[in-house]
Amino acid sequence: MTVFPTGTRIWLVAGHTDMRKGFQGLAAQVEVTLREDPLSGHVFVFRGRGGNLIKVLWSTGDGLCLLAKRLERGRFVWPQAQDGKVFLTQAQLSMLMESIDWRQPKRIPFRQSIL
Repeated sequence: MTVFPTGTRIWLVAGHTDMRKGFQGLAAQVEVTLREDPLSGHVFVFRGRGGNLIKVLWSTGDGLCLLAKRLERGRFVWPQAQDGKVFLTQAQLSMLMESIDWRQPKRIPFRQSIL
């Protein structure tokens, strides 16, 4: 997964998106639906109706990047909201991309071993 610059906001676009959209269609959705600038350098994550396909859109300053990932089995974990956006951290985005439930990750308690 790409490491984004410090201060980059990662927005999960709630609801489902028509995954036939490409660069221009997703950028237009960011502008109209989210009222955000797709060229801001922030990251926007979209999920299709079936739940097994996501697209990630971000600007690098000299152009737009679009990453798509489809799961062969299972679905990506998504919020229940039908519209709007949800802020994610880079760690949560990494978990999402690996099909891990990013909403409630469990920490394993640290135990010091005595040697």
